[in-house]
Amino acid sequence: MIIVKKYWFALTVLTLFSNIVLAADERLSPGSSSEISEQDKYISVRKTLQTCFTCHGDKGAATIGSVPILAGQEFYYMYVQLKDMKKGLRASPIMSPIVASIKKEDLKLLAQYFSEQSWPKTNYKIDAKRARAAGMVLSAGQCTVCHLGTLKGNSRVPRLSNQHPEYLKNTMNDFKNNIRKNAPAMVTLFKTLNEQEIQDVADYLGSFQAN
Repeated sequence: MIIVKKYWFALTVLTLFSNIVLAADERLSPGSSSEISEQDKYISVRKTLQTCFTCHGDKGAATIGSVPILAGQEFYYMYVQLKDMKKGLRASPIMSPIVASIKKEDLKLLAQYFSEQSWPKTNYKIDAKRARAAGMVLSAGQCTVCHLGTLKGNSRVPRLSNQHPEYLKNTMNDFKNNIRKNAPAMVTLFKTLNEQEIQDVADYLGSFQAN
C-alpha cells in the first residue's frame, strides 16, 4: 500500500512538472503572438532591419557620410518620413521601393527601434570663422526655434547635431532644388542660401556638440 501511494505521489509530481514545462514552451513558441511581443517586439521587422543595417550601419549608426545616422533620431520624425516615402511625398529612389510594401504598424516599429538606440559619437570639425558664419545663418533662419538650442530636435523635428555633414548638405540642396518637398518651410529657407552657406551650415551642424 505504501509503495502504491509513493508511486502515485511520484506520478503526480512528474505530471505537474511536465505541465509546467509544456506551459513554458507554449509561451515561448512562435504560435503565441502576445508572448512573442514580450520576447522580441521587433520580430516582424527583423529582416527589414537587416536590410536597413546594410547602408545605415549596425543599429542605425551609419558610418557612410552620405547616409544619415538613424540611431537615436526622433521617433515621430522618422515615422513621418517613412510614411512620406511610402506615399511618394518624399522622393527617394533607394528607400521608396523598400518601404512600399511595409505595413503602417511595421513602419512604426522601425522608427521606434532606431529611436531607442544611442546616437554614435562623431568627430567632425569646423574652423571658428566658418562656425560664426554658420551660426549667423542659423540665427537668421530661426533654426533653434524648432530644432532647439541643442539642435537635438523634438518629436516631429529631426536631430541635426553630429549628423553627417555630407548627408546634411545633400538634404539642404534637395530642399533648395525642389527635389525634396515634404517640408515647405525648409524649401523656402534653403532657396535663400548659396553653396558656401549651405556647406558652412552642414559642417557646423556636424561638429556641434550637443550636451
